[in-house]
This record gives sequence, structure tokens and C-alpha cells, in this order.
Amino acid sequence: MRAALIVQCGRPPVVAEYEAPQDGPDTRAVTVTAAPITPLDVLCASGTSYFGAPAVPYVPGVQGVGTLDDGTPVWFATDAGMRPGDGSLAQRASVPAEDVVELPAGADHRLVAALGLSAVAAWQSLTACGGLRPGEQVLVLGGGGIVGQAAIQIAKLLGAGRVVAACRSPLAQERAARLGADAVDLRGDAADVVAAAARLRPALDGPLDLVLDPLFGVPAAAALRTLRPGGRLVNLGGSAAPTAPIDSATLRSGSLRLLGYTNNALTKPERAETLRAVAAHAAAGRLTVAYDAVPLDDVPAAWAAQVGGAATARTVVLPGR
Repeated sequence: MRAALIVQCGRPPVVAEYEAPQDGPDTRAVTVTAAPITPLDVLCASGTSYFGAPAVPYVPGVQGVGTLDDGTPVWFATDAGMRPGDGSLAQRASVPAEDVVELPAGADHRLVAALGLSAVAAWQSLTACGGLRPGEQVLVLGGGGIVGQAAIQIAKLLGAGRVVAACRSPLAQERAARLGADAVDLRGDAADVVAAAARLRPALDGPLDLVLDPLFGVPAAAALRTLRPGGRLVNLGGSAAPTAPIDSATLRSGSLRLLGYTNNALTKPERAETLRAVAAHAAAGRLTVAYDAVPLDDVPAAWAAQVGGAATARTVVLPGR
């Protein structure tokens, strides 16, 4: 079979012939139809993640979509780059049965691949972790990213009264507005928390109830200043900065709740249930994200674009092309 292979950590994959995986009694053989290149894939392949440097060569790809041998459409997860074994960026994959989730009929494989675990994180951050209630006002930081795009729509699907998205680029603001959010420009002095909070407030209808934060840093610290007493901020990433200038007075004066979320805390049944909900909404046309579909041969260039910050949407690889 053809596959993308990491042959040297820190270098883009190469596309080559590779031995097809062997199925076993507790695994499912999947013909891969769509697989995203995610930040986790890039991190693991760099050899600098907390999982340690992976043994090479290996096929990257921690999630994908495809069909079982009987034609059943499925989403699946892998441990590629985190533990020994191969991932989704290949024409075939062999996956533990417990990591395979059947998709609804008519699901768009490319869209489900683009949503994947990012949408799972958005859903769980808003619900199980953030405790979103109908009518509440939600701020989504990083509203143009995959998690942010999904969170805007999921918050609305679950009854949020108002959703505001804070974005830095005009493209991200345009995407957030198209998805139904009131978009606000977060650009400005990257170190000025007070000024950043002031830029947020005009877009809000009074104090916020809930903030979804994949950024941390100054944006998170600014968002905390716009929460109502007892309001919640759920952090699920640090793409802006690994630390944030949060002051004790802001937390204590508002009795605020600062919460952390990771998909790693989900049980596999919880992950599967959420993924099925995401796929059902996507199939019904209620949930989408921006993505670029590329053939397998374009993986090296697409990977390099993501590493270099040139990618403007999620890349979804089509191994059969």
C-alpha cells in the first residue's frame, strides 16, 4: 500500500510503498478515505513531545475516517507517534476495535475527518467541563481555528443565547461571522491585558457566563475580566502562550472558575458517544469547518505548510488519491 512515512523526526513525511497492516482478532481493518494532519501529529513527529521520540519509520495520523471490509463507514483513532504502531495517513489501517466508531449513513468522510477530535474537545469543553446552560452568553477565543469554529456552532446548537468569537485575522473573523458568531478583533498590544479586555467588551451583551479558551496567555487573562460573578473559563490549549498573566484579585473578586480540559480524560465510550453526536450534526448540515482536501502525494508539502504556519485551514488527506 502507499503511505506517508516519518523516516526522520523533525522532517516532513515522505510518500512511499509500505507493508499493509495485518489484521488481528481484536482489531479492525479500515480502508482509509480521509485523514487530517493535526497539530498532535506534527508534535509527535518532531520527536520533542512528552511522549518521547517515536521509533521510525512509522505512519503518522492519530485519527481518520474510512470503511470496514463490509462497507461500514467509521471514524477511528490511533496512538501513532505516541506509542509504537502506525496511523491513518495510509491507504489501510489496522485499529483496535474499541477505537472504531460507526458513522451515520450519509456522513461526509472529509468533513468528519476535519472535525474529529477537535469538535469532540469543543463539545466536551462546553458541556461536561464548562456546564453550558441554555440562554448563556459564550465567548470563544481563537474563533477561526478548528476548535473555535466547532465551538461556535455547538454552543448555538446547545442553546447558548449569544456567542461571541474573538479572532486575530480578518479571515478568522469572516469565518466566525459566517458561522453565526458576533466576531471581535483581538489584535493589539500582545502584552496589554486591560486593553485586550476593553476590545472585547463592546461585542458583549453584559458580562459573560462562559469562555472557551484554546489560546491561554493574554487573551485568557483578558477574557477573565469580562466574566460575571461565578463565571467559568475552560482552557483546552496554549497556542498563544504557555502561561497567562492572571491576577488573584480578578479571580477572587468574581469567584471565578478556571477549568482545564483534555480529551485524554475521556473514556473511549464517552469519546465515541460525542463523536457520533458530532457526526450526526455534520450529516444533517448543522456543523461544519473549513478544510483543504489534498491527495496523499501532497502530504509532504501540506505538512511543511502546517509546520511553517502557512496553512489557513485543516488539511484532510485523501489516501486513495
